Amino acid sequence: MKPRRYYSDHYIYTTLKNVKTIALVGASPKKDRDSNICMKFLLEFGYKVIPINPNEVDNLIHGQRCYAQLCDVEESIDMVEIFRNSDTVLEIVERAIDMHIDVIWMQLDVINLEAERRALGAGMTVIMDRCPKIELQKLDH
Repeated sequence: MKPRRYYSDHYIYTTLKNVKTIALVGASPKKDRDSNICMKFLLEFGYKVIPINPNEVDNLIHGQRCYAQLCDVEESIDMVEIFRNSDTVLEIVERAIDMHIDVIWMQLDVINLEAERRALGAGMTVIMDRCPKIELQKLDH
């Protein structure tokens, strides 16, 4: 069994409470994909969610225009949620640092310790190996 990072409910709640706009890297238009299900939930919960997927540029996912990469988004982003393989995370985090984004959230089973170290060193909030949908459902009960 892999080790899991511990985050208190307060830490997760405070992080999610302060977020308004989420860039979801690895967004999928396929309704059975976890990223699609999570994106739909976050939109229904009241967040603005911007899908990022180079294969879906200018297409709509849940009515939201898809961008190729983070740096293509012109509006302010509070959190980057990463639905990608762990080995691609460092590049995404470095771009988020350059863009002065406050929160990095790595989805379940997405773990990159170097990316975590770099993000924390840049003063970012980091949550790794968690799903915001699951956390919001837990906190809502």
